[in-house]
Amino acid sequence: MNDWTRLADITPTIALGPLDGRYRGAVADLVDHLSEPALNRMRLHVEVEWFIHLCAKDAVPGVRPLTDDEIALLRSIPAGFDAAGIAEHGEIEKVTIHDVKAVEYYIKRRIDGTSLAPLSELVHFACTSEDINNLSYALMVKGAVERVWLPAATALVGDVADLARAAKAVPMLSRTHGQTATPTTLGKEFAVLAHRLGRQLDRVGRQEYLGKINGATGTFGAHTAAVPGTDWIDVSRTFVEHLGLTWNPLTTQIESHDWQAELYADVARFGRILHNLATDVWTYVSLGYFAQAAVAGAIGSSAMPHKINPIRFENAEANLEISAALLDTLGATLVTSRMQRDLTDSSSQRNIGPAFGHSLLAIDNVRRGLKALTVNEAQLAADLDASWEVLAEPIQSAMRAASIAGVPGMENPYERLKDLTRGQQIDAQSIRTFVDGLELPTETKDRLAALTPGGYVGLAETLVDRFLR
Repeated sequence: MNDWTRLADITPTIALGPLDGRYRGAVADLVDHLSEPALNRMRLHVEVEWFIHLCAKDAVPGVRPLTDDEIALLRSIPAGFDAAGIAEHGEIEKVTIHDVKAVEYYIKRRIDGTSLAPLSELVHFACTSEDINNLSYALMVKGAVERVWLPAATALVGDVADLARAAKAVPMLSRTHGQTATPTTLGKEFAVLAHRLGRQLDRVGRQEYLGKINGATGTFGAHTAAVPGTDWIDVSRTFVEHLGLTWNPLTTQIESHDWQAELYADVARFGRILHNLATDVWTYVSLGYFAQAAVAGAIGSSAMPHKINPIRFENAEANLEISAALLDTLGATLVTSRMQRDLTDSSSQRNIGPAFGHSLLAIDNVRRGLKALTVNEAQLAADLDASWEVLAEPIQSAMRAASIAGVPGMENPYERLKDLTRGQQIDAQSIRTFVDGLELPTETKDRLAALTPGGYVGLAETLVDRFLR
């Protein structure tokens, strides 16, 4: 091996992964929600709110109502969890070899010597670690989705919808199976994508975030053994709901994580639809339907000076594939736990941040890519003008309708248009000559004779106006 300086020795902040290195700026907002320090801060929040709730509910003999100052002191613990606090928690964990126990000791240090010291055993009272963890993860993911991912995804769908409206009347040759096909409009095709993406956002927006706090195997065993006279089911339900979560009454040691699997499936599906958008835009760029804005100083190719590569969409493709793989794995892993508890979920959930990070990075790239696009209407028109064969469909359909109405000479319309157009070089004159030879009603014949590939877009514009939100 080369005798090079060991990079890990230069600074411990050198990132191993791209999300915390090259692309940090695009995903930094997730750090407040899905990082390891964010997890410990949320654990502190859940622990102190449990302490406050137990006192408010008079759940344990000997507790008393807390003063406003005491409540403020407790809530200042997670609020003030800064770099020094992160380091201190880390030092405690080196001794405990247990992250949640380190959170408990961290809180007890801060109430030691205060009026709360006699109540210090309310910290983590009757809790198993998973009581704290499941609530913390639910709050973290809820915050990341509602405050970071969903706003970014919603803005992206707005961008796609804006493009759809702007290009709703721009005719475009369709390419079903990659072959020339019935024309559409560029805007209608993007309206389809905006509609698909929007449906997934509706699902994500309705997501429930479940939580539980019921002890080591979900039976309230320690609670009822210590204080049998308290309605622990009510205390549990009201606490989880106080946190803004949906209470799960039936669990093992862990909250079952089914809601996470549901959410991750929807986010992954959104990503797969967005992947479809990225590949379509890439193809439209390659066909010349879009021009890309040149950025001063930017290099498209190290060898070919003329190139402006669609790198934003290619980057998005890759990151969406990584995100979907992580989300799929999380969804498959988290719904299974051996009997009452195993720790596979603990390791798995530490990858929620990367799963959302790669998705957020892709969203950012697609938005940037879309902003750099300009519709090349001349190229779109040229493709249409070279594809008169697509008018075989409306002509044979008009012949079918005429045949049903009793017009003679309309036999085998599909087969006749197939013979005319399949594998043949067709132009405007070929189509008009064929139409002229039909004994169609004058109105129908005139309508078909006036039809062009660029004018054969059906109700595309109307669909955008009526159904795009």
